[in-house]
Amino acid sequence: MNKTHDPLRRSWVESANAPDTDFPIQNLPLGVFKTTGRPRGGVALGDRIIDLKTLLATGLLTGAAAEAARAAGGETLLPLLQQPPEVVSALRHCLSDLFRKDGDMPRPELEGTLVPMAHAELLLPVKPTAFTDFCASIDHIRRMGAATGLPPKLAWMALPVAYNGRASSVAVSGKPVVRPRGLYESPSRRGDILFGPEPMLDFELEFGVWLRGGNRLGQAVAMSEAESCLFGCCLVNDWSARGIQFFESMLGPHLGKSFMTTASPWIVTMEALAPFRAPARGREADEPQIPEHLLDADDRAQGAIGVELVAELTNASGASAQIVRTNPRQLFWTLAQMVTHQASGGAPLEAGDLVATGTVSGSAKDARACMVEINAGEAAPVRLPDGSTRTFLEDGDRLTIRGRAVADGYVPIGFGDCVGIIFPAAPTKGERATRD
Repeated sequence: MNKTHDPLRRSWVESANAPDTDFPIQNLPLGVFKTTGRPRGGVALGDRIIDLKTLLATGLLTGAAAEAARAAGGETLLPLLQQPPEVVSALRHCLSDLFRKDGDMPRPELEGTLVPMAHAELLLPVKPTAFTDFCASIDHIRRMGAATGLPPKLAWMALPVAYNGRASSVAVSGKPVVRPRGLYESPSRRGDILFGPEPMLDFELEFGVWLRGGNRLGQAVAMSEAESCLFGCCLVNDWSARGIQFFESMLGPHLGKSFMTTASPWIVTMEALAPFRAPARGREADEPQIPEHLLDADDRAQGAIGVELVAELTNASGASAQIVRTNPRQLFWTLAQMVTHQASGGAPLEAGDLVATGTVSGSAKDARACMVEINAGEAAPVRLPDGSTRTFLEDGDRLTIRGRAVADGYVPIGFGDCVGIIFPAAPTKGERATRD
């Protein structure tokens, strides 16, 4: 906690002072954008992007702040993720001072570093070196067990279970989500195995963290060190082909999960999230106690993050409804526990790794964060304002995830939208060649 979190601080970029902005001066998230020419690094402030390369040319950044800006100014933020935390923090402090309302910096020169966000294409900030998707919500596990008829295994409460996903399928918000093809059991005729477009396309509202690395091959990461591996957070939608997933899952998810994962374009640093840390979820009397290697007093005191997450479903006709409201502070496992467990067997964590929490479901009815949960049991299908209903996602549907970190006495900060629009299954190469 430091002066950059001051709730009274305002920016001379007036859009950054709007009460509903995701990007007040207290946030300053990092990303990669493109207007003309090559992609470059930037920082979101209100409805503007601070062009770090242009800012460097002014000479107003010096020392560690300039070092960080050089690392972040290119086509990927990976070099920045490899910098020590104090270097990244120096850039944040400098930007906060340069763009604060009561500062004495040369405003005309700084105005030349600002790019309207509406005129820019937002890109994936880092091509992930690896992607791990956890299952950190006990409420999600219990509901999925009830929906599939499979009781939760003891391991699901004793450790943060996960699968190693497909890093090459991680895409930035706004990229089309093409319905995958695969093998699945007919929904209407048990035992009839079909190949074709996925009939039960689903979303999963998730929270993600980008890593700065942390251990060599064969070396574990202690809980006391795990927090230093976390660079910053984003929103994640790990799209799910439920028909394919349920049919294939003997060794775990494969094609049902590998076709697409959407991430929001901005990385909100752990320093920006400091005011929104919260105590980790405790354990009930009938739940396994936390394993010793995942137990840490500081993590118990502030390992969770309070972020109000919502999902909005919009059909091709424009009818829209909010279908989820949840919060990652309810998760059974913390980000630090996930990171420590990931490395506990000696798997190396690298700068640019993306870790997701899995479906952020809570105990409340409106905190069911995927379609399988929403429609489980006696629940009625999702009904949109135009009368249409959904049990799973249809072609033309748009799913938008939003997040807002909120705490008493502090300015709320956001992550930017995480959006995907469903497109019909694409023809295979052979089909396209025949058609042509």
